[in-house]
Amino acid sequence: MESGLDYQTRFPVREEVMPSDVWTNIRQDRRFFIGGSDARIIMGDDEAALIRLWREKRGEVEPEDLSGNLVVQLGLATEDLNRRWYEANTGQAVIDVQRKIRHPVLRWMGATLDGRVQGSDAVFEAKFMLPWSFSEEAAAEKYMPQLQHNMWVVAARTAVLSVITGGGKWVEILAHADPLYQHLIVTAERKFWRCVESGEQPRLFGVEPPKPRLEAVRIVDMSASNAWAEFAAVFTRTRQADLEHEQAKAELKSLVPEDAKEAIGHGVRVEIRCRQF
Repeated sequence: MESGLDYQTRFPVREEVMPSDVWTNIRQDRRFFIGGSDARIIMGDDEAALIRLWREKRGEVEPEDLSGNLVVQLGLATEDLNRRWYEANTGQAVIDVQRKIRHPVLRWMGATLDGRVQGSDAVFEAKFMLPWSFSEEAAAEKYMPQLQHNMWVVAARTAVLSVITGGGKWVEILAHADPLYQHLIVTAERKFWRCVESGEQPRLFGVEPPKPRLEAVRIVDMSASNAWAEFAAVFTRTRQADLEHEQAKAELKSLVPEDAKEAIGHGVRVEIRCRQF
């Protein structure tokens, strides 16, 4: 990499100082930099999406019109609610909402942040997911390239992914900066940007990124779940029997003479060789 993974210690993050109308133009014309949402495409496995992104950056096609994409519009509509819900449930304030930052060295990298968690360096990202496509693992896999990209741009060590689902659930996921993951992202993005500049059509990066470290930090009340109530009742009812079973197993093993290979009786057989029933 151009300045190594320790660039944060040598290059302070510099916020891009631009008039608001210039940044409006940049949002409309994505040819100027690679953002966090672009990282998801560059690190993904959708070749058609990659080629379209490349053509957008080269100015050959207009950015895709997502005004008719209901999921995208729900994400936009719930972003402010997401942020307020996070603040109310964690007691943490989100600042720097929609702040635009460019990487101090790699000028083709940028980020428009949903926010930063006040009092920490954590990047805040608000997302909306449909209930049938949501799991903590799926959310982390889908958005980790964007989180790692944004953490790299602003030299943050952590990121918070705040997800609201169409099923009325909210989850907070804490992700840590992963130097290996970020190295792969920057390498892939650099190759992609060279293709933008040269006109050479890009190819899928084709490397499985490392499994990101993440922490699900929410505490949820499952009192309204009928399935939870059913299995909780079974667990409670059978807990004592399970404990008695394990205790009886240990006692039976202790009763087997030392010189016996196995013991049999009353429908139970104990093998001394592996001490298993």
